[in-house]
Amino acid sequence: MLNNILGKKVGMTQIFAPNGKVFPVTVINVSDLFVTQVKTTQNEGYSALQLGILRNRYRKKSFSVDWLKNKKKYFCFLREVLTEEADSSGFTLGQKINFDGLGLQAEDIIKVTGICKGHGFQGVVKRWGFGGGPESHGSNFHRRPGAIGNLRTQGQVVKGKKLPGQTGNDRITVKGLKIIHIDKENSSLFVKGAVPGKNASLVTICKQG
Repeated sequence: MLNNILGKKVGMTQIFAPNGKVFPVTVINVSDLFVTQVKTTQNEGYSALQLGILRNRYRKKSFSVDWLKNKKKYFCFLREVLTEEADSSGFTLGQKINFDGLGLQAEDIIKVTGICKGHGFQGVVKRWGFGGGPESHGSNFHRRPGAIGNLRTQGQVVKGKKLPGQTGNDRITVKGLKIIHIDKENSSLFVKGAVPGKNASLVTICKQG
């Protein structure tokens, strides 16, 4: 059983409970997962599985050993997940991971890691929520960050000062998310709330507790 798996973020929707209450959920697809490499303590010094998500164009084809010779051609994502030695020994090279072998059930608490959306170079108003100066005629402040070296020797800038720069595109982990529903037919998880990343991006799911 695997507690750490890879998935593709499909998008957000909503689910209605029997009592009529609505839940905003994120759909994560965990199908087409293959074991592309098995690492053991004896050979690599640690126990892990390298998992690959198959590209859509090869989904209807049977697995071939040639896929492992050129992984980037056949797999859109390749990542390692740490496992216990006893868990990794039950997997073989090229094995497709079925949904029943993931060890996830409804009502489980998980944490999801992904790369959040990038917004390019932004000023302090959008990046950090600064109020900015007056927008009326005659103001020389507007959306500038203001003084950054006041009362400092030689105008030194304090480390960690909030300034303009790259916004987003960071690795973020959201903890305490709950699996509301599981669609085994389509190998999809319905997770309550939002998870980082844009649609079709890679996310890592880890069971908590």
